[in-house]
Amino acid sequence: MTSVLRVEHLSYSYPGAERPAVRDLSLEISAGELVVLAGASGSGKSTLLRAASGLVPHFYGGEIAGRVTVAGMDTREHGPGELAFAVGTLFQDPETQVVMGTVRAELAFPLENRGESGSAVARGVEETALALGISHLLDRSTSELSGGELQRVALGAALAGRPALVVLDEPTSQLDPVAGDELISLLRRCNEDADTTIVLAEHRLERCLSAADRVIALVDGEIACDADPADFLRWAALGAPELQTPGARLLAGAGLPAAVGVKPARAALRERGLLPDPRAAGSAPAQGEDRRRGRPRRVTRPLRGRERSAEPALALARVWHELPRGPAILRDASLVLMAGEHVALMGRNGAGKSTLLRHAAGLMRPTRGKVQSAGRVALLLQNPTDYLVHETVAAEASVHSLAAVGLSSAAFAGRNPRDLSGGERQRLALAIVLDDPDGPPAVVCLDEPTRGMDRGRKGELAELLAEMPAAVLVATHDPEFVAAFADRVVLLADGAPIADGPAADVLAGGTYFATETARILGGAGGALRPEEGVALIAGSLQTEAVTAR
Repeated sequence: MTSVLRVEHLSYSYPGAERPAVRDLSLEISAGELVVLAGASGSGKSTLLRAASGLVPHFYGGEIAGRVTVAGMDTREHGPGELAFAVGTLFQDPETQVVMGTVRAELAFPLENRGESGSAVARGVEETALALGISHLLDRSTSELSGGELQRVALGAALAGRPALVVLDEPTSQLDPVAGDELISLLRRCNEDADTTIVLAEHRLERCLSAADRVIALVDGEIACDADPADFLRWAALGAPELQTPGARLLAGAGLPAAVGVKPARAALRERGLLPDPRAAGSAPAQGEDRRRGRPRRVTRPLRGRERSAEPALALARVWHELPRGPAILRDASLVLMAGEHVALMGRNGAGKSTLLRHAAGLMRPTRGKVQSAGRVALLLQNPTDYLVHETVAAEASVHSLAAVGLSSAAFAGRNPRDLSGGERQRLALAIVLDDPDGPPAVVCLDEPTRGMDRGRKGELAELLAEMPAAVLVATHDPEFVAAFADRVVLLADGAPIADGPAADVLAGGTYFATETARILGGAGGALRPEEGVALIAGSLQTEAVTAR
């Protein structure tokens, strides 16, 4: 088949970096392939995508060796402007990619650059907007969009010109579950209908593996695995457990080989009689089931010894935020957080999550209602680059704060913050907002803090948040992260909470706002994480054995 992307012995180092971001990397991707790039933060995924679009080395500088050829063009001789006719790009910071004032103009821009007729431009804009579900945004100002909406618009601009190659860096990180699934389906459709080659870097592999033809895993800037999704999961079980999907970890704990996707995982468990189903007539009770009432007790999580004050750390009372001559973003929203309480704020894109956090921190004032806090409210917004003002990581925050987020080593101290990976920049921005000579904040609010983070870094962040004495409120679309840190989940819709309860009650048994473990097990026992699912299965088997005797 025709090669769309060819990388030959590529090595590249960012300016001032102590080691190469990628080393002697060679690969070839053919027309019509859908390839997922897997790997930990800083493994070289973003650098490879930047090389494919010509940003490395033309924009970032640094030292480069080897060759990258895209649609027959050598990136040493053709810059990002020329390559843009063949390569559509979506990187981790969509807010830096959007250049036009309205959504319609942004989608039309790449088509106009190609010299398309007015009719062709109008048709292309309409088709792209329909495919991405953003028709209602066409006449909106891009400055008014939520992070998830902006990400879909940036993706639309990347796809509108029908490039031969599309490279995407964490494209679902700011999208709600429905939009994320729709995006993967759209990429698959572009891939199948037009032979568009897709190269997708993603940490939440459970979202995209079932759509992939091939998975390339990078470790320390080198290719460690290049295989189909099933073989990749088999390799990850032994070679890189941190890259296993939650479903693969669940099956491994049950003594079964990995399966790609929820349906095959359920089939594997069902075939072995390991799928707990408390709804089935005559089924054995799940772990901890109350036999008198016939329903399983939910998995509960201790509050790790955190003390609770009698006074709220944060209280929003009947808060409204209404745009002049526009819609209401928050509608009579009320929410109370106590000191030491850790709450996840979930909901679809545009539900009002970011606006609520801005009100909590005092960046926005309600048109009606009242916001009160017991002290400083630290807020980390979606774009970590906005917080970076110095030339080195060491100058951005105190050693204590950098150590708390895992960036205190000498390898990071002298680096330019803008050369860090997306996950590393996110952690640095968190260190900055936590850093205050007057003492720790009473409330910590984070807006999509796991963007660009691998599972290991997410786990570290969850542990950091779990140990904070402050009240913590995190807006996120990542249910796996929620299951790791949150005591409570608030589900927001149309600017107001519609559900508020323990994480297991909100995230188990659903479809979109659910972890992969919960979807595989059908919500049985309120198990959200693989280890909880394994314990549930083991408990069911023990109960069945006792009943049989």
